[in-house]
Amino acid sequence: MYMSDWCVFMLMAFASFRLARLIVYDKITAFLRKPFHEEVEETEPDGSKATYIILKGKGLRRWIGELLSCYWCTGIWCAVLIYVLWLFFPQVGEPLITVLAIAGLAGLIESVLARIMDE
Repeated sequence: MYMSDWCVFMLMAFASFRLARLIVYDKITAFLRKPFHEEVEETEPDGSKATYIILKGKGLRRWIGELLSCYWCTGIWCAVLIYVLWLFFPQVGEPLITVLAIAGLAGLIESVLARIMDE
């Protein structure tokens, strides 16, 4: 099946973006990362705080930890999941994709506005 509808493509792109950020960065999903990551916070010489991730375990556990710490890696799997839901389970996929896409675009707009307002 070819994706000729740009609207569907953009919805999937924004949904994949939001889902990947949700999994890799957001506090609400920290419980998913906790078994695989240890977060260490250090104070930099200028007084700012820096957070580092230390991967836990070996083998599969470490591999999952690496996946969950890599936005690009997680993004690919999120895109696959979004596409599979849209293709095979449209009753579930379409509403989920729409909500994630709206949230993704809203997040991007907020980030742009925050940068503009800071300048």
